[in-house]
This record gives sequence, structure tokens and C-alpha cells, in this order.
Amino acid sequence: MIVLFGLQASRSFFTKLMSSVMKAPMGFFDATPSGRILNRASTDMSVIDLDIPFTGSFFLGTGFDFLCIVIVVCIVTWKMILVVVPALALTQFVQNYNEAALQQVNKINSTTKAPIVNKSAEALIGSATIRAFRQTERFKRQSLELIDKDTCAYVYKFSLVECKVLYIELCSTVMLITAACLITFNGNISEGFTGLAVTYALAFGNSLVAFCIQQTLLTVFIVSIERIRQYLDLPREAPAVIESNRPPTNWPQRGEVLLDNLQIRYRENAPLVLKGISCTFQGGHKIGVVGRTGSGKTTLISALFRLVEPASGTICIDGIDICSIGLHDLRFKLGIIPQDPVLFQGTVRTNLDPLNQYMDSEIWEALRKSKLAELIEKLPRQLETPVKDQGENWSAGQRQLFCLGRVLLKRSQVLVLDEATASIDSATNAFLQRVIRDEFSACTVITVAHRIPTVIDSDRVLALRDGVAVEYDSPKKLIEQKTSLFALLVAEYWAQAGGNI
Repeated sequence: MIVLFGLQASRSFFTKLMSSVMKAPMGFFDATPSGRILNRASTDMSVIDLDIPFTGSFFLGTGFDFLCIVIVVCIVTWKMILVVVPALALTQFVQNYNEAALQQVNKINSTTKAPIVNKSAEALIGSATIRAFRQTERFKRQSLELIDKDTCAYVYKFSLVECKVLYIELCSTVMLITAACLITFNGNISEGFTGLAVTYALAFGNSLVAFCIQQTLLTVFIVSIERIRQYLDLPREAPAVIESNRPPTNWPQRGEVLLDNLQIRYRENAPLVLKGISCTFQGGHKIGVVGRTGSGKTTLISALFRLVEPASGTICIDGIDICSIGLHDLRFKLGIIPQDPVLFQGTVRTNLDPLNQYMDSEIWEALRKSKLAELIEKLPRQLETPVKDQGENWSAGQRQLFCLGRVLLKRSQVLVLDEATASIDSATNAFLQRVIRDEFSACTVITVAHRIPTVIDSDRVLALRDGVAVEYDSPKKLIEQKTSLFALLVAEYWAQAGGNI
């Protein structure tokens, strides 16, 4: 019964944990290592699934056995009460003294596993770079140090348990000797009762040790419930849909984006990253966003998709404040080609059309426009060709073209290119820009790029410096102003490119 109730409680914990984590804002994932989240969802949930229910049942069983033994021994000779009570009091003192240290050591042990997972994941992802720079030994040494920390905490935890067992066994031994003396010098007890009392007195020690061990383990395992509960009350993103305030089905029509005194900070009481940006991206215009590293370019795009909420100010698209509608209604209407293209494990079809909204003819049309149709037609399974996790079986340029195919299918009125050309070759970049120029001529295209030629033909350029919009004008006018930030960036790029842009 305990196990059944325990498994039901575990299922409830896991469901609430997944719901809480999946609905957490992006800031939570930026500040929390993935290893820590995995440790909660694997190790701690395993403890709640298996260890706590079975340990709880053993705890009740050994407790009942211990109580029966005490009652039998005390019935045989009431004088044993004078021994049992002090022994239990001393045992409880040892238990309390040891338990505080044990809980702290167990909490430390719970936090030493996540760094190992993080380090292993980092080493796996960057293995080529680690070998190229001959840093294998350094990473190996760091990994061994993390493993040593975890092992030390594990050893200390069980050393405390064994130390407590030793003290409790000493108490039970003293009680056994005392019981033997009381029975020996009490002439009123028959030989049968004497044998019974001695037998149960011997069992008293083993039962007491077993009971205390189960109590200790239960106390240790309860920490996992505490750690899971910390993730059950995470701050949540805005609702996916606000039924009372849904935008029109044809929204946005013009694609006009209005930024009004937009201020962004990533955490409460943290400094502002965007400091009062005010400008308007006219519908159908091509907008370039430039600036040095850390100027706030990516933060602006994150705010547009509400990955981070404004501290103050508003973002309106076609007159609708994006903070007043649900996240699904907002993000579903926007298109993006990210800097690091993402492909999910599945097939070509599911990566282009995960919601199964489009016909095969439309998918093939998007593939032809994104220059992937010829390649996929040669594959045996064509649209059902497997795609590995993170698109490992496709090149970086092909993954970028997959993202282009998605936005061609979706046909969003507002398209964002988040530094989309920073990691692809010039030929793919030129093709990408040509397709976007031809296919999204009537759409608002917001481009954040390191390559100045990507935004040189934009209608307007927004130049950011330290989170402040210092310039917003046509590229031609900004280049003519020799002291403008955009002109300086163009000059720097020209110099780095050897005068060949």
C-alpha cells in the first residue's frame, strides 16, 4: 500500500515538475545549468520513485518489530523499563546529533553531481577544440577533481551513518548486559522466561539498529523531495493564449513595429540592457540592427519574441501591444532564421512542417526556393529522410537553408534574421539574402548581422551602443556622416576585408 501511494505521489511530483520547468521563462534556463535540471529530473526523481516508498515501508516494519520486542522484554521483567528508557533516550540523542550533520552532507552531495554532468556535456560538445588546443589533460584533471568532490561527500555521508550505527550498537550491548544481569539475579523468573528474555534482548540491538538505519535513510531521501519542491514554484512565462484578448487571424497585415521607451533587464535589480529605445519599423521595410558586441542587438530580438519581458515601455506590432496577447499568438505570427539553426530529431517533413499544416506540394515548393529540393529528391526516402538530433547529418549551411524553408512555408509578415549570416559561407549568404529580398519584399525584415553588407541595402539601420539607440536612419545618410557609429563599423569591416566588400 505504501509503495502504491508512493508511486502515485511520485507521478504527481514528476508531472508538476515537468509542467513547471517547461513553462519557466528563458531567464531560468540562462541562469540554471542544464546538469542541475537533469539531476532533479533523474537522480532526485529516482529517489522519490524507488527509495522513499520502499524505505518508508521498511521503516514502519522495523519500527513495529522493535516495539513488539520492547513490549515482550518488559512483560518478562518490568525492571527492563529502567534500561530501555535510558537506552532509547541515548539513541535519540545520538540520532539528533548525527542527523543535522548528515542532512548537510547529503545536500552537498546532491549539488556535486550537476557539475560533473555539465563538464561532461561541455567536453563532449567541444571535444574537437579541446584536442586541437591540446587541453585534454587539463579537462581530464578538472573532471577528476569534480568526481573526487562528489566521491568525498558520498563517503562522508555513509561514514556518518556507520558512526551512528556503532554508537547505537554500543547502547544495545550495554542494555543486553544489563538485561542479563537483571534476569540472573531475579530468582522469580523461570528458565523458559529467562531464555525468552535473553533471546529478545539479543534481537533488541539488531532491531534498534535496523530501525535507526531506516529512519536515517528516510531522512536523507526526504532531501530529494525538498529539492524537487524548489522547482515546483518557478516563475512562469505569460500564458500561451489569452482568450479575452486574441489578435485578429490576419494580424499582422502591415508588419509595423513600434518601440516606445523600451527598457529591458534580465533579472530584477540587474542593470538595464536596453535603455529606453524608441523608434518605428515601418511595415514592409528592411531594417538592419548593428552595434558592437554587447550593445543589445540580440536582446532586442529576444524582447520582440518575449523571451524576456520589458521592464518598462512597449512593443506594438500593427497597433497591438505584444505583452497584451498570449505567447503562442505572438510567436506563431513571427518568423525567424536564428544564428544557430536548430533541427530536431525526426524527418525532413517534421522539421519543415512540425504541425502538419501544409501539403506536400507546398513543402516541395519551399524546398525548391531554399535550394534543398535537388538534394532531397536524390535521397531514397525524400521527405521522410531521417534527421538526427541537432541536425548532425546535415551541414551548417544546409541547416540554415532548412530554417529558410520554414519561414518560406510560414510566410510571416515580420521576419527576423538573428545574426543569421555570421557562420555560413559567402555563397550561401548571398543566396539567402537574394531569396529573402525576392520572397519577402512586402514583409518587414529585421536583420541583426556581423557582416555589414547584409544590412547595407536596408531601408533603415538602427545602431545600438551600450543598450542605447544612437542612430536610426538610412544607410546612405549614416555613411555620409563620417563620425556616425554605422560609418565607423563600415570602415572597420572594409579594413578587415582588405577593401573588398
